[in-house]
Amino acid sequence: QVQLVESGGGLVQAGASLRLSCTFSGDTFREYGMGWFRQAPGKEREYVTAVSWSGVSSYYADSVKGRFTISRDNAKNTVYLQMNRLKVEDTAVYYCAADKTLSRLRVGEGADYWGQGTQVTVSS
Repeated sequence: QVQLVESGGGLVQAGASLRLSCTFSGDTFREYGMGWFRQAPGKEREYVTAVSWSGVSSYYADSVKGRFTISRDNAKNTVYLQMNRLKVEDTAVYYCAADKTLSRLRVGEGADYWGQGTQVTVSS
């Protein structure tokens, strides 16, 4: 059974940076596309970014393009989300997601596996 465990959330001021990590276990990591989604209070979950199994291809929602970077280390079974120039509107619970079909992540359709989420709060 695949398990995803996120870490790295916290409270920061607008303009600051944070790096989230997600550790994968239970299957072969490099067979999965990986992604990050987020859900703000009172809003639906939204797609943030996704990365191919190799890490060569990455995709971003327009709202984070140029500020967020997704990467993965297949030797460590870990995917990262580097978040720079954070804005108040980035405040949300961030979820790591895994799916063998990258396109599902890219179009925000969902994923086979989800982490428990980590809170990111950006203050003004």
